[in-house]
Amino acid sequence: MSLPAEQVRSRLRGVAVGLLTPFDDDLEIEHEKIAENAQELYDEGIRTFLATANISEYHSLSASERVDVAEASVNALPSDACVLAGVGGSTHNATELIQAYDRIDVDAMMIMPPDHTYLHEQGLLEYYRNLASSTETPLVPYVRGFDPSVDYLTSLTRVDGVVGIKYALKDPVKLGAAVEAGADDVVWVDGLAEPYAVSYWAEGAEGFSAGVSNFRPEIGLELFDALSEGDWERACELRNICLPYQNFRDETGQDNAIAGAISVSAVKKGLELAGLHGGNVREPIRTLQPEEERKAKRLYNQLEDDIESLID
Repeated sequence: MSLPAEQVRSRLRGVAVGLLTPFDDDLEIEHEKIAENAQELYDEGIRTFLATANISEYHSLSASERVDVAEASVNALPSDACVLAGVGGSTHNATELIQAYDRIDVDAMMIMPPDHTYLHEQGLLEYYRNLASSTETPLVPYVRGFDPSVDYLTSLTRVDGVVGIKYALKDPVKLGAAVEAGADDVVWVDGLAEPYAVSYWAEGAEGFSAGVSNFRPEIGLELFDALSEGDWERACELRNICLPYQNFRDETGQDNAIAGAISVSAVKKGLELAGLHGGNVREPIRTLQPEEERKAKRLYNQLEDDIESLID
């Protein structure tokens, strides 16, 4: 049975870890490995999980695969865990996916960043209202890839069914203005991971999505505790040890000019180095090349040393 809205809000006030999708050599999904990763992260203290998210290779999954991946995640976790499942596309397709997710009891619908070529703020709000009308499950819109107004963000907090907003714009000032003007019962989540956790917390975010915490969750949990306690010095120290690997994720990789192209592959490598399951990636993502793998291992070893020195 899915969590009530108030408990979803509570879970958003924490560290939201992405559940990546391991593919075998034939690029088929290894569902049992998704379950094993989820169980291990839960045992480490994580309670909020993003299934079929961007980092899960949402756009490389068919609609039925998304449901199967989300179901593997829900079934693997205890009832107090919160599983958000990604939803996107046309209103019709998104509604069908929401209905399928409802049948497997996901806890919240994370409405993916709009990938339409042309957007209108009022049209987007109507899109969210239509999706909300198709379910009683809470919605968490993911704001990324466009530059909306503060008025839009404020209106988004007042759409029925919206309990949180995953904010992934590199604009903390806009976040602060939207938090101030928006509804008080909506939880703002930093969608740009640990590097922005400190500045976004100061502007009103109450949780953050994981970066390196996807494979070393103790960092995110310690960072969340430091922020909650107002220990800004320690929060900055924890944030800083994440930066080298996070900066690596932002790189273009070899034979490519698009920033962030190796982001998912880098996290999958981190999972493997941490003893979890990464697996292959599907196109248009590319696996790490040998030189990139060596760099990932070097940065992971540095991260491990930093964790040992900073976290008991």
